[in-house]
Amino acid sequence: MVVRSWRHIKERYNLVGVKCLNCNSIYFPTREICPKCRRKTKFEEIKLSGRGKIYSFSVVHVPPKEFEKLSPYVIAIVELEEGVKVTGQVIDCKPEDVYIGMPVEAVFRRIKEDGEDGVITYGFKFRPLN
Repeated sequence: MVVRSWRHIKERYNLVGVKCLNCNSIYFPTREICPKCRRKTKFEEIKLSGRGKIYSFSVVHVPPKEFEKLSPYVIAIVELEEGVKVTGQVIDCKPEDVYIGMPVEAVFRRIKEDGEDGVITYGFKFRPLN
């Protein structure tokens, strides 16, 4: 995918979901068809808070090559206040300090650098709320 095209995917750089105007369910990433209503419906764009709690997590000790310098690190499923679940890395704490139910907030950070050209990919990570 061309780097510039990533910028046109709202979910990549913004925590933007949609709310079904028929059943009020909220989804991230956005949908064309509501999974609950099982039909095409009207959606309203909604900015997600980025605040939530850790629903589940795993500590990665043997990462892919491009993430070896980060090891060990935590990948978590975070349930946001709006009820949607988002996957992301947990940062700014030790892996042994992470727990189910831990309050966190989304932050926009560097994810990785690609190839010789050094194209930097950004996205969301989660840090503990104190």
